[in-house]
Amino acid sequence: MTSPVISIAVHSGYGHTAVIAEAVRAGAAEAGATVHLIKVDAITEAEWELLDGSDAIVFGSPTYMGGASGAFHTFAEASAKRWFASAWRDKLAAGFTNSASKSGDKLATLQFLSIFAAQHGMSWVSLGLHPGWNSSTASANDLNRLGFFLGAAAQSNNDQGPEGVHKADIATAEHLGRRVAEQTRIQLAGKAALAA
Repeated sequence: MTSPVISIAVHSGYGHTAVIAEAVRAGAAEAGATVHLIKVDAITEAEWELLDGSDAIVFGSPTYMGGASGAFHTFAEASAKRWFASAWRDKLAAGFTNSASKSGDKLATLQFLSIFAAQHGMSWVSLGLHPGWNSSTASANDLNRLGFFLGAAAQSNNDQGPEGVHKADIATAEHLGRRVAEQTRIQLAGKAALAA
């Protein structure tokens, strides 16, 4: 069976979200996927075609003022041509975000990303982890330390650069990449079985 092709469509304003995108890429590649990392604020026609040819697309944006960045919204609106053609229908999708605050209303960004995927007719892959760091014996180093279910959420201090992205959030993003690769492999195997 051919390896799943996954694209990560991301905007990163200050570099923190790019660190999370790279972790998703690493996790998916480790699980055997071919992965394309696409910066949506500088997307080319060839990269649009990579998205069209992917089996899954993972969307990523920082959370600014309670939602996805303006650059990601511009990309989302530009995807309307794909929407009209149903180009992304039945692909798998997932998402991630980052903000300086522990909550920072990141859920609103993940909801936006999942609704965006739903409008394209895509099937959403959740994080698939129980929350970490929610008991007296838990740790800030737990996977999913911020307790999100819809996607991977990261917190980066606003007085540190990309090197300050929390290691547990990087590990959580790697988990998301592996999970998307695994779920995509299952979907492709199912399609192949139905076609046989």
